[in-house]
Amino acid sequence: MQIWVDADACPGVIREVLIKASQRTLVALTFVANQRISVPHNQHITSLQVSAGFDVADDEIVKRCNANDLVITDDIPLAAEILAKDGLAVNFRGEAYDKATIKATLTMRDFMDQIRASGERTGGPKSFSARDKMNFANQIDRILATR
Repeated sequence: MQIWVDADACPGVIREVLIKASQRTLVALTFVANQRISVPHNQHITSLQVSAGFDVADDEIVKRCNANDLVITDDIPLAAEILAKDGLAVNFRGEAYDKATIKATLTMRDFMDQIRASGERTGGPKSFSARDKMNFANQIDRILATR
C-alpha cells in the first residue's frame, strides 16, 4: 500500500496526521501538487511537484496509483477514478468514498455545480474542525491497521 495525497488543497493539520502515520507505520506517503510541498527527511515520505494546470496533479495520481493504494482527496471525480482502479479514497474529513455510492455522489456534485453556476448561493463547505481532524486520524488508523 502507498498513500497518495492530492496536496494542492490539503489542510496542514491533515498533512501532519499523514506524516505521523507514515513515520509510525513505514507506509510510503507521497504528496502530489503543482507547487513545492515541504516534507520531512524520511525515506518513506516524498513530495512530487507537477506542472500547473487543471487536474494535472489528479492525473498524475491516477497514473501512479495501484489497487489497494490509498488516495487522500476532496476531489470526487478523482476519488471515482481511484475506486475504479480498486484503490481506496478518503476525503480530508475522514469520510471514505464507496464504489456503491460514488455515482450518486458525482451526480450530486454536478447538480450543486449547476446551481452555483446559475448564481445561487449555496453557502460553501463548513469550516474544518478539530472533530474533522480526529475523524480523519481515526479513519487512517483503521485503514492502516488492516493493510
